[in-house]
Amino acid sequence: MVKQCFWYCSALVALAFALTPEARAQAVPNAGERVESLVTFGAQSDKMWGDDDFTQTFFFLIPEKQRAPVYIRVFDPDCGGKNDDLKGAANTTTSFSLYGGPGTFSGPQARDPRPTNPVPTGRLLKSQTFGNEPQYDGKWYTFGPLNPLEGEQVDEFKGRVFKLVARGLTGNDGNLYRYFFSTSPTANVSVEGGNAFTYEYCFRLPATATKTTVHLYPFVNDKVVSIKQSNFDADNAATLNVFSIAKNGQPGTMSGDGEWTSSVFPVSPKEHGLSLDFRLTSTKAAPNDLVFYVTDQYETAMPFFAIPLGGPPRYQYDINVKVHR
Repeated sequence: MVKQCFWYCSALVALAFALTPEARAQAVPNAGERVESLVTFGAQSDKMWGDDDFTQTFFFLIPEKQRAPVYIRVFDPDCGGKNDDLKGAANTTTSFSLYGGPGTFSGPQARDPRPTNPVPTGRLLKSQTFGNEPQYDGKWYTFGPLNPLEGEQVDEFKGRVFKLVARGLTGNDGNLYRYFFSTSPTANVSVEGGNAFTYEYCFRLPATATKTTVHLYPFVNDKVVSIKQSNFDADNAATLNVFSIAKNGQPGTMSGDGEWTSSVFPVSPKEHGLSLDFRLTSTKAAPNDLVFYVTDQYETAMPFFAIPLGGPPRYQYDINVKVHR
């Protein structure tokens, strides 16, 4: 009876989360993550500025029953305006390339956070390159309309996916941008039941003065026994604590300037099928760019979902009560 009540209550929590406005929003990063922005640096940048490979890949998940066209919107795709990290005169170009069809998700190294083959898999649908173009500064650029059936079927997530790859081609500036998964080409209208995810997250951590904790939500499937979190260039200026239904703030190791570091956590069976909550808090007076990914015991990368599957996890205390007769 207790077990049935637990699963029933968990389902209610997940349903309540799914019905909230924040859960329906397909902003990437999502409001609940509190990530300031995504960032991709030009190919001539110093990696010690926080981008290990000058590329970032996001997958956009469309529910199986969706048949109406969808759009992927990019906010501020150019590099040169007030939202970007300029290292002198703006000289950076960034390409945004959209892929669909077979191999988009399932292709070799498509989900590898550190691929040895930099050529994306799938069928290239469209690519657009941006430099220092004021008409896109603080504005939206839209990919689409996209026929949902052009995405690759992914049974694991019960839907189809498109892939958008941002790549710094030239220059040494940091391009800061965001996405929105929409049913409209001119406005941010959520795709009901949609989501977005990545296997390597390069983002900007807010400054200490904002007193903001960032949340990353890696998803744990039922085969995971342990996880290893790896991060790059945290500058020894942030803390990491992991929360879940079974973890109440376990600390993780954070990297120094221009270096990788990692730490391992065991996974409990009751964490299967849910997202973990990686909480990062800056201890630095300025914003900081860094890279994060998570792998399981087989070194297989795990997805970070913009909207955590199962809702944001809440630690459940185990209370043992002994009855004396």
